[in-house]
Amino acid sequence: MKHADIIKQMTLEEKASLCDGLDYWHSQPVERVGIKSFSLNDGPHGIRKKGNPEENTDLLKGVPAICFPTASATACSWDTDLIYKMGEALGEECLKEQVSVLLGPGTNIKRSPLCGRNFEYFSEDGVLAGEMSAAFVNGVQSKGIGTSLKHYAANNQETRRMTVNAVVDERTLRETYLLPFEIAVKKAQPWTVMNSYNRVNGTYAAENKWLLTDVLRKDFGFKGVVVTDWGAENERVPGLIAGQELEMPTSSGIGTKLIIEAVQNGTLDEAILDAACDKLIDMAKKAESVLGNYTYDSDAHHNLARQIAGQCMVLMKNDNNALPVKKDAKIALIGEMARTPRYQGAGSSLINPIKLDSAYDTLKEMGADFTFAAGYTLKGKNKKANEMVAEAVNNAKNADVALVFVGLTDDYETEGNDRSHINLPPIHNTLVEEVLKVNPNTIVVLSGGASVAMPWANKVP
Repeated sequence: MKHADIIKQMTLEEKASLCDGLDYWHSQPVERVGIKSFSLNDGPHGIRKKGNPEENTDLLKGVPAICFPTASATACSWDTDLIYKMGEALGEECLKEQVSVLLGPGTNIKRSPLCGRNFEYFSEDGVLAGEMSAAFVNGVQSKGIGTSLKHYAANNQETRRMTVNAVVDERTLRETYLLPFEIAVKKAQPWTVMNSYNRVNGTYAAENKWLLTDVLRKDFGFKGVVVTDWGAENERVPGLIAGQELEMPTSSGIGTKLIIEAVQNGTLDEAILDAACDKLIDMAKKAESVLGNYTYDSDAHHNLARQIAGQCMVLMKNDNNALPVKKDAKIALIGEMARTPRYQGAGSSLINPIKLDSAYDTLKEMGADFTFAAGYTLKGKNKKANEMVAEAVNNAKNADVALVFVGLTDDYETEGNDRSHINLPPIHNTLVEEVLKVNPNTIVVLSGGASVAMPWANKVP
């Protein structure tokens, strides 16, 4: 053990407490022996950190951060150097905000196009997901900041994610679902791996010894800390025995008490607890580098995020040389997403951006000749749908080119829920179809973190 001298000085109560969170975002310190608390914060595509706890409890009103493209976008670049640079920038921002561990990357396989969290995962291909994850981890950790490879394992749906049992044979697990985790661990050695909520072949991931010890540690060579997803703890002592060290968030002492009782009654070997403490102390020592002062250039990071986004966009087709749009063209800019962009998925990775660019504002800054029509609303029932579509059609009729922004709204795609179909909101399809009738020179800009049906695809240049 690296820290056997410290562990010998600790009481049973102190060792047990180290395996429990201090609060929602911090580990437990043991100041008496020099172990400091470290912070773990969302998320993979930008820091999501609460501001002054006395002012609000809403994370979306928290510390402003740079918004980077989601994994669904960055994977489309197939560029590991690009995501390494993104990781470096995120690491610098963690230094400024004194975040010790950034909770990402999301590495799960896109098993179904309906998963509500697909925007946060890289790919349906294990090699691509693994290589991108490794680059992300190496980029962040090059700055002395830890990462949390998540959600291990077979967490491929949001429906009943707390209780669902993923039944997968070993070959399929190793060749598909575990492959990206294996690549990331072997190539990057993340500080932590986050276990998922679900059961895998009947046993919760938080206490699945085959997953956490036999495969992750022995086969993949993982050396760091296994942390639960927030609230994923099932049975504390079996979890610790299986190889899961840190329960998050705090159990308010319940887990600590269970560990103490188990050691005292002989159902938990204290050597297992000591081994867990050794890993946690090691991470706490590494995290101490975050406690200094650090600043970064937010404009430079924002520009980097724009450059990365530019490399991640996919041009699906360009018939009749529709692109690039001529500088002097009269443009009909259509769709609320052109003015209010959908920049990240809803849930734990949604941040409070320092700056948010939109197509509307950018065209205005460029001095482009354009009109704007919202075409639809992003939330709630659209009582004026017909009027909004009519306005868009009228603008398109009098323009050289129509730029129509459509996609998946937060209502359609979010952590915690899966989609029931792959269709866009009906009003989005209607808008495209109606605009096409009056302006064949129509360009569709599609925003979303997962596959969608495009009934108009063959008609749009």
